[in-house]
Amino acid sequence: MEDQMSTRQEQMEAFGRLLDVMDELREKCPWDKKQTNESLRSNTIEETYELCDALIRNDDENIRKELGDLLLHIIFYAKIGQEKGAFDIKDVCQSLCDKLIYRHPHVFGDDPADTSQQVEQSWEQLKLKEKGGNKTVLEGVPSSLPSIVKAQRIQDKARNVGFDWEDRDQVWDKVHEELNELKDEINVMNPVSMENEFGDLLFSIINAARLYKVDPDHALEKTNQKFIRRFNYLEQHTIQQGRSLQEMTLEEMDEIWDEAKRKGL
Repeated sequence: MEDQMSTRQEQMEAFGRLLDVMDELREKCPWDKKQTNESLRSNTIEETYELCDALIRNDDENIRKELGDLLLHIIFYAKIGQEKGAFDIKDVCQSLCDKLIYRHPHVFGDDPADTSQQVEQSWEQLKLKEKGGNKTVLEGVPSSLPSIVKAQRIQDKARNVGFDWEDRDQVWDKVHEELNELKDEINVMNPVSMENEFGDLLFSIINAARLYKVDPDHALEKTNQKFIRRFNYLEQHTIQQGRSLQEMTLEEMDEIWDEAKRKGL
């Protein structure tokens, strides 16, 4: 499919055109000229979330668009690096290629790896061996990641060195244990301990999701969107009746909510 859409030569020409456009913008556009790594950072985060939203909706048209927006930022940072004399886009591409080749000895070397789990385990071991690489297993988990994603990455890295449940069903004992500990703290209303136990419970649930091949961040976002659809239905239905939500009882709202569920919202 990729070859039918464009040739490698056409792809290289398009990438070169993008570099030329960035050079022109950086030289002639007042806004682009004044941008720095710091000024772009928050926009980069926003663009990344917009891409994630398109990916969740499996919206190919917007995936294409948002990939372009994110690629613009990558080219922008490389251009700034070039101006500082630190690196350019060639260095970015070459270092990435070198890393990919080094971390895939089963493809570019003679090391066997027949399963994706073997590949992940080898990847983590190679990262620890790299010059300038991670010195500890969890060092490569960015501190700025959102909490749910960070928990996933922590658990994945621990699994890759063998720190995991022997049987995934065992995780439910841990979930129930954490839930009971949370209930105990709620009974005595200890705010600090309640927060700690909520965190432990969430961590164990995310661990369960990992073991059962469910992306908890994706699952939660789908539930967010489902709640928004049903709540919007509830609100619109209420407005059509000439009423406000504040005037309704919980039972009345639940009735409309259930109607939204029956409609598949």
